[in-house]
Amino acid sequence: MGKVDGFLKYDRELPKSRPADKRTDDFKEIYEEFPEQKTREQAARCMDCGIPFCHKGCPLGNIIPEFNDAVYREHWDEAIELLLSTNNFPEFTGRICPAPCEASCVLGINKPPVAIEHIEKTIAEKAYDKGYITPNPPLNRTGKTVAVIGSGPAGLAAADQLNKAGHTVTVFERDDRIGGLLRYGIPDFKLEKWVVERRVKLLEEEGIIFITNCEIGKDKLAAEVMEDFDVIVICTGSTIPRDLNIPGRNAKGVHFAMEFLTQQNKKVSGDTINPKDIISAKDRHVVVIGGGDTGSDCIGTSHRQGAKSVVQLELMPKPLNQRTDKDPWPLWPMTLRTSSSHEEGGERKWSVLTKEFVTDEHGQVKELKLVPLEWIEDKNGKKSFEERTDQEYTIKCDLALLAVGFTAPEKGVLDQFNVKVAPSGIIRSNNYKTNRTKIFTAGDARRGQSLVVWAISEGREAAYYVDEFLMGSSNLERKSNSITALENA
Repeated sequence: MGKVDGFLKYDRELPKSRPADKRTDDFKEIYEEFPEQKTREQAARCMDCGIPFCHKGCPLGNIIPEFNDAVYREHWDEAIELLLSTNNFPEFTGRICPAPCEASCVLGINKPPVAIEHIEKTIAEKAYDKGYITPNPPLNRTGKTVAVIGSGPAGLAAADQLNKAGHTVTVFERDDRIGGLLRYGIPDFKLEKWVVERRVKLLEEEGIIFITNCEIGKDKLAAEVMEDFDVIVICTGSTIPRDLNIPGRNAKGVHFAMEFLTQQNKKVSGDTINPKDIISAKDRHVVVIGGGDTGSDCIGTSHRQGAKSVVQLELMPKPLNQRTDKDPWPLWPMTLRTSSSHEEGGERKWSVLTKEFVTDEHGQVKELKLVPLEWIEDKNGKKSFEERTDQEYTIKCDLALLAVGFTAPEKGVLDQFNVKVAPSGIIRSNNYKTNRTKIFTAGDARRGQSLVVWAISEGREAAYYVDEFLMGSSNLERKSNSITALENA
């Protein structure tokens, strides 16, 4: 433990954001430089708890107190070694993870928690700068071949682990660039794409083969993949968006959030969009339906495109600013979250249901018809709502973005491989293995819509079982011993 009284001496401090009126002029990451000494002070706030609940909060089981101590002592080589032992891509999670580890931080019982996410990002970037992260291909190859379908965080993590084990790994991606959600689902102001490209280049130099513009089931048949590879790992994500089937749904100007975000990411990457396909918020009254992270990303993107107004609608009531007895520490707090995109402007409406997309004579959406909700909780804690139909009203809207989540993976590739799915549409599995002898699965395709950190964890765990299937046993790292002990306690 680097500094015994660090949590008493230093307050939580994070890098400042660029002023909102400046950062909305571009799609660069929003944070200003943060002095290294201040990061060391933030690491010093770690209490080296007897029971590190942060381990349990992190789906990867990151060894957090130990790498905090290494940062305080300026042992960056030790810090990155600890971090990479559980997390393949800390440069991603250090930027876009909602940090469930911080919600479980013991210091968070009565003080602001340790700034774990920022420390993680700093360790990763220091390691790149100092040359600690370099290509490290396996010394020997097993002769076994693995196809990973999908290059999102689960697919990349599985590929990275299996390549480390010495297997020859080929990743198939239907889009024109590698990264999946990381590449096309997350705006550059949260994750600039040079960060993804840097890691992909490293993985290529370590021997992973990437094939883009190749959709399994269309460009290459599933039967060919089955014949060419010893094992297949399906990591296609949960990409079917939840729809809103109400009057006017097919109006012009109503789009799924991912259509909007993907297009903007392509534009930032230099792609030319066909003018007839452009979805633009410029000078529009934008309404984002859905209160999660994807909705927040739509808000930030709309600001940068020059929207006239932005409103976000949320079905649920407005959360409180503090925990209650229903979500005590170390559970995930169901409290109000204000993202950097919210700080940039716009309005948020809670407990409201969208009833209709009202169109003009040309079929273009011009208004949304909304109804307030009254939420009721029964004696068992089950919540339901009643519509206040006498208070129905409309708001201006000429661009509506649906950000109400995702339901399941797309069925085409699953049908071709003849893998079984649950009633919800996600892939059935046992220890990441499907009903087909040599087909495994990981990530959102297996567990449903979730976090990037969970996707990386899934990819790592699936790789362990694939390696065990191929070789009879596996030496691949999984979760840290600390989190395993907590789970078995």
